Amino acid sequence: MDPQIERKLIEIMRVIHESDKPIGARAIADELNNRGYDIGERAVRYHLRILDERGFTCKHGYAGRTLTELGERELSDALIADRFGFVISRIEEMAYRTTYNPETNEGVVPVNVSYFDKDDLETVIEVISYTAHEGYMISSRVKIIEEDEETVSLPPGKIGLATVCSVVFDGLLLKAGIPVEPAYGGILQIENRKPVRFLDLISYSGTSIDPIQIFMSRKTTSVLDVLEKGEGKILANMRQINSSAYDRANEVIKNAEKVGLGGCFPPGEIDEALFGAPVEIGKFGISIVGGINGICALEETGIKIKTNPVSALMEYKSMTEI
Repeated sequence: MDPQIERKLIEIMRVIHESDKPIGARAIADELNNRGYDIGERAVRYHLRILDERGFTCKHGYAGRTLTELGERELSDALIADRFGFVISRIEEMAYRTTYNPETNEGVVPVNVSYFDKDDLETVIEVISYTAHEGYMISSRVKIIEEDEETVSLPPGKIGLATVCSVVFDGLLLKAGIPVEPAYGGILQIENRKPVRFLDLISYSGTSIDPIQIFMSRKTTSVLDVLEKGEGKILANMRQINSSAYDRANEVIKNAEKVGLGGCFPPGEIDEALFGAPVEIGKFGISIVGGINGICALEETGIKIKTNPVSALMEYKSMTEI
């Protein structure tokens, strides 16, 4: 069987094993998304049927599944493939699949999908709009996702919000013939509303989880302070680009800004560190705000919201300005 399918089967078994009660396909899909796997409820059901046929899982009606003794042994013996490099592969995939053209306003962009209680919608829109218009998100365009939409699976009673992901710039640059290397995700210090230095960094090549997701889970941002006082900490990425593409890359970024895709800070100098983040010889760095800074701001207000970064592709023109 395809190694990719086998890996997903093992990951599904891990989720079932870690649950203290029978767990269903939707809950499994949500947990896998949190772990960096792009898989929907329907695909999980397909994999569960395979596990059932192998005798690794036992179905408990509508409550969900548990592992059988055979399944527990299989899981304990399985050699789970090293997932280092998975995050970069995911970014490269979404960049390649980005088709948006700023000149025609046609095509899809990568988005983060968050979901929250319906009662919080008004506050969510207000804070996201504030963060986006202050320049700390990629775009002020969003899409509200209702519970009955087929494109995205939402938990009962929740409503979803799609926000543009910073990987859109990887896609735009790639389409312009410019290779982009995801270097770091980190916490960027803002002073007087200007970026000063990275306080913490995680290399994309050295983690199996998106660095932005790691920092978000640590709750180390102070986006509200940045919005209100001009000083604080936000999420940001750093990309490396070959020095020969310096002028062309700047042109692509400026064209993107004309259609409302922003969040890129001025590029660094060739061969020089950017906000304290090291840059390889023959390259320059570009720092881009995290597309989920608005979500961090919402969490800082106490709103409970769950986010799956870089989780889908969406027509940019289908998204609404807020």
